[in-house]
Amino acid sequence: MKWLGNRQSDNVEDRRGLSGGKVVAGGGIIGIIILLVNVFGGENAQLITPVLEQLQGGQQQTETAAPLSKEDEQMGNFVKTMLAYNEDTWSKIFAENGMTYEKPKLVLFTGSVQTNCGGATSASGPFYCPGDRKVYMDMAFFEELKTKFGAKGGDFAIAYVIAHEIGHHIQTLLGTSDKMREAQQGKSEAAANKLSVALELQADFYAGVWAHDNQQYLEAGDIDEALSAANAVGDDAIQSKMQGHVVPDSFTHGTSEQRMYWFKKGFSTGDIKQGNTFDNIR
Repeated sequence: MKWLGNRQSDNVEDRRGLSGGKVVAGGGIIGIIILLVNVFGGENAQLITPVLEQLQGGQQQTETAAPLSKEDEQMGNFVKTMLAYNEDTWSKIFAENGMTYEKPKLVLFTGSVQTNCGGATSASGPFYCPGDRKVYMDMAFFEELKTKFGAKGGDFAIAYVIAHEIGHHIQTLLGTSDKMREAQQGKSEAAANKLSVALELQADFYAGVWAHDNQQYLEAGDIDEALSAANAVGDDAIQSKMQGHVVPDSFTHGTSEQRMYWFKKGFSTGDIKQGNTFDNIR
């Protein structure tokens, strides 16, 4: 994706040199479960993570204060530019609809971080915390995305994840997240999960809308990188890889096909009004 020389957002908090350190997991499979539960930042998953982390035995916490490498600095600049692209897109879309866009913060961390949604480690994957309206990302996740889940990688895979998490911020601003949680009350687990899936697919749709609005920055292969990432983290793909079979009623983020479909719909239409995943889950 084209980004060098373009505006960088001032709303990135780079805590990578100040984090509590990397957690060296001795709990094995629990660490993997935490990653899978939280992949791409489902808000409900943050309630589960602390419980799983308590079960993860044999951890060692190490303090890190090493200066950032040139590669890390460049990645930070890339993230700042991607956040700026999101700010420009959503400020314009909100203004077109008679609203004012409230810009979120994006926090880069290493190892572990404290949020208004509780503590989290790199095993949580990128996530959005509605309690403080911040996106949290440990860049180590993207290596996991390639090595464990088979995604192509590339800079647009990172851009897609950022846009997906910003999608959750959009849902918070529009009140969609609160309405979803209210609708989940009194529902069976399977029915509540379907609502969670709809929320996640809408965030994928919003990521596609963002990509549509930034086509001038796209390069050959960028959309394929996003679709590869979406495919890799579909609930069916993850369950098939990790347990050898799928349990549809337990899906919380959507299948690979659904995630790709809604990203592509957002990208092809660029119309925020066409993203009602709650009535149109495909």
